[in-house]
Amino acid sequence: MEWVHSILIRSPEIALFLSLAGGYALGKVQFGKFQLGGVAGSLLVAVVISQFGVTIDNGVKTLLFALFIYAVGFESGPGFFRSLGRQSIREIVLAAVLAVTGLATVIVFARLFGLDKGLAAGVAAGALTQSAIIGTASSALAQLDLAAEEIQRLQGNVAVGYAVTYIFGSFGAIIVCVNILPWLMGRSIRDDAMKAEAALLAGAQQYGAGESPAVPDLVGRLFRIDGASGRSIAEIEAAASSPVSVERVKRNGSIIGVEPDLQLQKDDIVLLVGRRGGVLEGSTSLGPEVPASEGMDVVMVSRDISLTSRDFVGRTVGDIMTKTASALKHGIYVTAIKRGGTPVAIVPDARVEAGDVVTVYGSASDVARVAKAAGTPILPSDKTDFVYHGLGIVAGLLVGLLVLRVGDVPLTLGAGGGALLSGLVFGWYRGRNMAIGNLPLPASTLLRDLGLAGFVAAVGLQSGLQAVSTVRENGISLFLIGVVVTLLPMLITMLVGRYVLKYDNTAIFAGALSGSRSANPAFGEILDKAGNSIPTASFAITYALANVFLTLLGPLVVAFA
Repeated sequence: MEWVHSILIRSPEIALFLSLAGGYALGKVQFGKFQLGGVAGSLLVAVVISQFGVTIDNGVKTLLFALFIYAVGFESGPGFFRSLGRQSIREIVLAAVLAVTGLATVIVFARLFGLDKGLAAGVAAGALTQSAIIGTASSALAQLDLAAEEIQRLQGNVAVGYAVTYIFGSFGAIIVCVNILPWLMGRSIRDDAMKAEAALLAGAQQYGAGESPAVPDLVGRLFRIDGASGRSIAEIEAAASSPVSVERVKRNGSIIGVEPDLQLQKDDIVLLVGRRGGVLEGSTSLGPEVPASEGMDVVMVSRDISLTSRDFVGRTVGDIMTKTASALKHGIYVTAIKRGGTPVAIVPDARVEAGDVVTVYGSASDVARVAKAAGTPILPSDKTDFVYHGLGIVAGLLVGLLVLRVGDVPLTLGAGGGALLSGLVFGWYRGRNMAIGNLPLPASTLLRDLGLAGFVAAVGLQSGLQAVSTVRENGISLFLIGVVVTLLPMLITMLVGRYVLKYDNTAIFAGALSGSRSANPAFGEILDKAGNSIPTASFAITYALANVFLTLLGPLVVAFA
């Protein structure tokens, strides 16, 4: 196998992508009702490949995770900031419970099995997948009144404990969040994610690519004038029970100009567009329907407009509908209003705000007229705004470099926490200024999937060889202690969340639980199961808290173990 080792040393990226390919293939295999998923599969395959000897630069791991967590934050930014408030107390308590139970479990088992301070801190760092504990514990060990050689030995044991327990620390969190939690709740992550998304959509139906309603609300029909002869276009439009507009008229084989006071004549052919109810009345009020007529088709467009005009911002939907000039709103149909990506019910007393995105339907000229008066049109594009997002990631990485010292304990968000915070802020700002910061869904999906799976694979490739060799040298007991430290605090926290904090949505609960453990691989698997970003808001809150709470465990373990 020397040739395999030679290839992987010369081109370690082969090991990375082989881990992804093999991991996702393994993740599709069903073991009864259990399925690993691509993220956990990539981790296990990477550990196997790491036995051939391969080196992955830390910068690659940091970059991949920053891309993943920035994309997650960007997608969730608008909803995250709306979710802050009293409703976040549960997430704060959940993160605190996990940190306290994690600390207690480490200390109890360290004393039961005679682990020294270094091994105990390493177990905490690996089993709780909080690498920052290595730094805080090492700093705390350096302050002990011990010989330099002993301090160095204890600091080395931190790395040993971390290497042995980190792999299951990542894998075990996936098992708890993706398999055990849905069993406890009695509902799948996917079902509850769809339920929560439906509530956010305020009853609006969301259609996927290639999907459309069999009975659309907006339709167009051709009619041959019979009973409406002598009536003007304005009279016909005003008489309809639902909004309609006459978009084209043909008389004696020729297309003629459409004006409000144009009187229709017998045998004119008109194109009537509008809400289904009003258009269907045409067969009785106008005349018989015509299946087709040359030159009578009109291209209709649907456009998103970001509201910025003072003529509309701050007013209710009903006020806008009744007081807007007929010449401006003629032929325009509002099909949706979204605020920060969340639908707003189109009811008369709904108030529109600056940055709301209104989807309008009509002819190209009508839509252009309204867009000019109401705000900024958002043109569909498959291009990513790399200026915006490049600056966003840079800002996040810079924030991650900041260190706040509480005594001798350094607190920092790190690259991942900084990228998450930056993604949330840049996503929120994009939600209020839709003309900038475009990130198409396929691009965002690639960042999330490749970023997370690549990060997990890099972890397996880096730690797998050392973990296996350390287990051989130190026996299985250290590994098993790590299993307990991984599972017990999460199970206790899960029970507290379910029966004390009263979480009733599996997807939201899973996001909060994974964040409280800084369990990034588990969160990625949760997102995959959910099929949407519902778990992200709760994850973002507990993840930020966990980066602080769990980092503080380093010196506490050193003090009490």
